[in-house]
Amino acid sequence: MSVNDVTTNEVANAALSCEGIVKSFQGVVAVNGASFSVPEGQITALIGPNGAGKTTVVNILSGSMKSDGGTEHIGSTDVSNWESYQIARMGLMRTFQLSRELGGLTVLENLLVAPKTQSGESLFNIFFRPGKTKREEHANTQRALDVLQTYGLYALRDNRARELSGGQKKLLEISRAVMAEPKILLLDEPMAGVNPALIEKIGGYILDLKAKGVTILMVEHNLNVVEKICDHVIVLAEGRTLATGRLSELRENKEVVRAYLGEVIDASSAR
Repeated sequence: MSVNDVTTNEVANAALSCEGIVKSFQGVVAVNGASFSVPEGQITALIGPNGAGKTTVVNILSGSMKSDGGTEHIGSTDVSNWESYQIARMGLMRTFQLSRELGGLTVLENLLVAPKTQSGESLFNIFFRPGKTKREEHANTQRALDVLQTYGLYALRDNRARELSGGQKKLLEISRAVMAEPKILLLDEPMAGVNPALIEKIGGYILDLKAKGVTILMVEHNLNVVEKICDHVIVLAEGRTLATGRLSELRENKEVVRAYLGEVIDASSAR
């Protein structure tokens, strides 16, 4: 499907959508009118060659970067250029291409900072409702331990986050995002730099999140992973949306082949 085939109805029913997103850096256009929608309850891959603008788009969608033009909607709400904390309150969380753990905190403490609107953030509650604060802290701690158990980090709960391996830091970021109970999760290259066994595990965790109703948009270069777990694929090239559809369909799209998939298809055809 070309970008022009995306209907108004699809955008209206999307969990997340953007239209005409533009971003330049000192005159260099990084994103040039990107438009797409992310279906609710599905796993959508955002793929494209290096320099296509994928991470910039994710930064804009998550509120960590302002666009120069265009609009973004979460459901039917226009959240264009909202602050990242406002977007997070709408239920959109993200991970980073280069993990951003709180290195001086323990693995467990990294998760405990994630839940929204904690009672302990209020001085009034600390002094006048200490029981409520302690009960909430206990519940959050138990939930964090359960999440760490799920993602294979329980044994490392008291380690400083900076001591983790690259793959463990990827898992920590996903775990921390899960603690915030996301409705929409943006994953920026969750498989990058990790070994094949961990790639398989992360793929399984992402499928589990989908089964729990989380909508996922993931930037990913590993097309085997994309083909295996993603319901929908968006191709970016030169900062614009080139095509959307399933990867099997996009392999037949000549524009996509020229922009991105040619070497992969040629290699697979040679085998």
